[in-house]
Amino acid sequence: MSARIKSENLYEFTYGTVEVKAKLPQGHGLWPACGEIDIMEYVGKTPHEIHTTLHTPASFGQSVNTNVETIGDIEEGFHVYKTNWSKDAIKFYIDDQLVYTFSPEEKDKKNYPFNKPFFIILNMAIGGYFGGPDVDDSIFPQEFIIDYVKVYQ
Repeated sequence: MSARIKSENLYEFTYGTVEVKAKLPQGHGLWPACGEIDIMEYVGKTPHEIHTTLHTPASFGQSVNTNVETIGDIEEGFHVYKTNWSKDAIKFYIDDQLVYTFSPEEKDKKNYPFNKPFFIILNMAIGGYFGGPDVDDSIFPQEFIIDYVKVYQ
């Protein structure tokens, strides 16, 4: 069963810093994610990889606005995933290390639709397109543990 927490209609904001301290679950078929300005996506079928991605009208589906970081111990303990969002750029950090900056030259609605309020989603998906249709049921139970979510403006 998949689950999510979202702040839609409760807390939305434009620009600022979002920081999530979390401990990842492990296993084939799991897919925790944090929104469409994807602060962090982890796919259980590709251990040690953290995706930071922006989905825009110019690149829906297989987004070209992405970075994949390989971190050997990312599944161990808690880590901090952070994004700093401004009118000119979106910067992504893992444990305070800058891993990706998105700042297209042309900031129109197709390439940079990030000039309006967004809400936060913390998601733990199982299976599906990104996580993979073949889920390893032997991994359950699993936990996606969120220590905190902070927003600075």
